[in-house]
Amino acid sequence: MAQQIPITPAARADGPAGPDGTHAVTPDLAYQRHAIVNVAYLGPPGAGDRGWVLLDAGIMGSRAAIEAAAASRFGPGARPSAIVLTHGHFDHVGALEDLAEAWDVPVWAHPREHPYLDGRESYPPPDPGVGGGLVARLSPLFPTRPVDVGARLRQLPEDGSVPPLPGWRWLATPGHSPGHVSFWREADRLLIAGDAFVTTAQESAYAVVVQAPEMHGPPRYLTPDWESAGRSVTALAALEPEIALTGHGRPMRGPALREALHALARDFAVVAVPRHGRYVEAPLRTGADIPASLAPGNPAARRDGPP
Repeated sequence: MAQQIPITPAARADGPAGPDGTHAVTPDLAYQRHAIVNVAYLGPPGAGDRGWVLLDAGIMGSRAAIEAAAASRFGPGARPSAIVLTHGHFDHVGALEDLAEAWDVPVWAHPREHPYLDGRESYPPPDPGVGGGLVARLSPLFPTRPVDVGARLRQLPEDGSVPPLPGWRWLATPGHSPGHVSFWREADRLLIAGDAFVTTAQESAYAVVVQAPEMHGPPRYLTPDWESAGRSVTALAALEPEIALTGHGRPMRGPALREALHALARDFAVVAVPRHGRYVEAPLRTGADIPASLAPGNPAARRDGPP
């Protein structure tokens, strides 16, 4: 069975929840938990219409909560300039179609994720055989079919820039999905890791509720390529982030974060990879063929600027 890497609660990087349910991480980053997943709001409070960016789009049914949080944080009727995605799994795109239409915004994602975002392809089926708890056992019920925002889709540029987010770079971190990306801001060493690694035992319903801080690899029941996932964690650990916000669990900061992330990278095969499972015995190589031009951070995520 996969092991856990505890993180001291003192390493938490978030403040208490505000009236709208969001937690501040930095002056221009807040997140909101939607049942099992986090949504991020990038932009200073009061940024106004088109003055901010939504990162990922929650689970099905989260549209109203996202719109309410946006209005509270950025101003009544404030729409984002874009929606940016780490990847297209069901719990990250649940409100995507509705929000993209209502807000009339572009949706930015890695080209390897586009088939799952324009209606062409479904993801591989989840694997309940990885163990770890109730969420894993229920994973066959999770939807894998694609959403369709094809008319609004934009490709993240090959140079690693993120057009709606000056000062940020995207980093190719495949394994959990073919086009999974993380986002990095060198100025304050801020990492938004998506599901490349997470800070809760996502397979366990109890852990999801309690949210005790632990360092884990990507959610096991939806990860088809463990070799690529391990390389992605190694690349992110090399960044030495000061703060990391993941798709599941609380954001963490400082030496405790870095120590736990390095431990995960070093012992990934023992800590993260399940002993048994569909994609342990027959992996799908999601990241092996990503051209270098489309992977500026895998592992060439340089700490001193663009490659």
